[in-house]
Amino acid sequence: MIVVVVVISLLILAAGYRYYGAYLTRRVQLDDSRATPACEINDGVDYVPARKSMLLAQHFSAISAAGPIVGPILAGIWFGWLPALLWIVLGCIFVGGTHDFTSLVASVRHKATSIGELARQYMSRTSQISYLIFVWFALVYVIIAFTDITAQTFKTVATDTAFGPGVAVSSFLYLFLGAALGIVLRKPEVKLWMATAVAVPVLALVIWWGAALPDSMVKALLAVPVKSWEVVLLLYCFVASLLPMWLLLQPRGYLGGWFLYLTIAIALFGALFGGFGIQYPALNLEGFRSPLNGKLLFPMVFITVACGACSGFHGIVGAGTTSKQIAKESDMRPVAYGSMLLEAVVAVLALATVMMLPQGDPLLKSDPNFIFAKGLSGYLGMAGVGSHVALSFALLAFSTFVYDTLDVCTRLARYILQELFGWKTRTGAFAATFITLSLPLAFLTLTKEKGYLAAWPVFGISNQLLASLTLLAVSVWLIRTGRRALFSVLPMAFMLFFALWALLIQIKPFVMALPALGRGVGLKPDVVISGICGVILLILSIWLMVEAVRVLSAARRDGAHG
Repeated sequence: MIVVVVVISLLILAAGYRYYGAYLTRRVQLDDSRATPACEINDGVDYVPARKSMLLAQHFSAISAAGPIVGPILAGIWFGWLPALLWIVLGCIFVGGTHDFTSLVASVRHKATSIGELARQYMSRTSQISYLIFVWFALVYVIIAFTDITAQTFKTVATDTAFGPGVAVSSFLYLFLGAALGIVLRKPEVKLWMATAVAVPVLALVIWWGAALPDSMVKALLAVPVKSWEVVLLLYCFVASLLPMWLLLQPRGYLGGWFLYLTIAIALFGALFGGFGIQYPALNLEGFRSPLNGKLLFPMVFITVACGACSGFHGIVGAGTTSKQIAKESDMRPVAYGSMLLEAVVAVLALATVMMLPQGDPLLKSDPNFIFAKGLSGYLGMAGVGSHVALSFALLAFSTFVYDTLDVCTRLARYILQELFGWKTRTGAFAATFITLSLPLAFLTLTKEKGYLAAWPVFGISNQLLASLTLLAVSVWLIRTGRRALFSVLPMAFMLFFALWALLIQIKPFVMALPALGRGVGLKPDVVISGICGVILLILSIWLMVEAVRVLSAARRDGAHG
């Protein structure tokens, strides 16, 4: 029964927060007497101390995106649900949670700077540049994958009923509602609970209204091509990433957090009380390969699950925006480590929507977002919610995950280019944002529909490599400041090994095709872009590892001479 798997997973995750989370807290020695950068600087734009509950919702909403849904579902279908489940639960506690927590602590302890700046201080300027370029490429792949997935959601049609147009309308109304919440919360007389009590019911009305669009509007929106939706989403990213954090990022993230809590509650309700049995095989392998696409179980299960267990993107969010909002150090454990465990809960519940399907079910050939939404709408049906409203809610829930990441990604990539080139003016911010979104626009324009399937492997690899390199920088900081770092070194080495292995597999077709390219034989644009980016990521990874070894060796020699 699915209920048994879900309950056991939740108990293990709760134990991980209670015991391993406490162990990590002791290792880094959190201290509320230290003033955080958000309180010291508090410029009202980027550095703004936030309530723990609001920041938890916003951070969780920002890091979740489609990763803990798409990755686990794909891994479950390709390899069977058991390998995916084991990696989600154990990887989250010992690898992903460690990464998220320590990267946030490191940033807060260094005036909320990026991990790239940490690399400069404890390694070298070259290490900083290499790391920032790597992060920028990784963020670009996040934008590519999630923009395409969201655009696909806006075109969803099931059993001759179009759900996508309603989701598109509801999702944009949700963004306006988030901005309105931000404006209201600027008024000192408005309490957070008062604004929440109004905004959450209005969000429910937005969902209902989107599911009840007139047929003429549905037909008009259904005629909009996926590629056009992708351009609209990238334009949204451009505008949203330049707005003050209080106007959209904080309130929209907070509102999205409530939406996602509700989504988790519904999924838990269905998984625990729906009485669903496990029909999909625990292992779907021929030897160590998936019979569906020939991919190796190792290392590809780690890369495919991606954000559901470990995500380098989380560290960038933590060091880029969350660290500038931490009001006191003790908030970092629930905000960073707790959010990672919540993401694992989402991943387990997403995987459950595959476990309940029999092998060969036509739904398994659908996009992961629709598999998840279909499972969630089935749970809502148990409570008497109509199928149309239920599926619209589930698809909007998926889009909400993605929205809250897209503009954060763009903002963070903009920060990185400004840091690299020293662009501190508003014009520099516009230029950095334009450059950041140019590559996703080119990739999505040149590739066929569902280009995210071509981008997902490189996204997963870059994401896991990014986590490894972030843990590498954190480990160097800990070691050079005289602290033990085994708790960060071990997960770093584990992820680095498997991510580099997967990267070599990914770039092999591109390298093997280079002789043919020299003879004038054309290659698919996605193969070229993925191959070139993969080679760049490999070079940057090796460079950073060499720099870390050099710095630590020099420090050891200096210590011995001293």
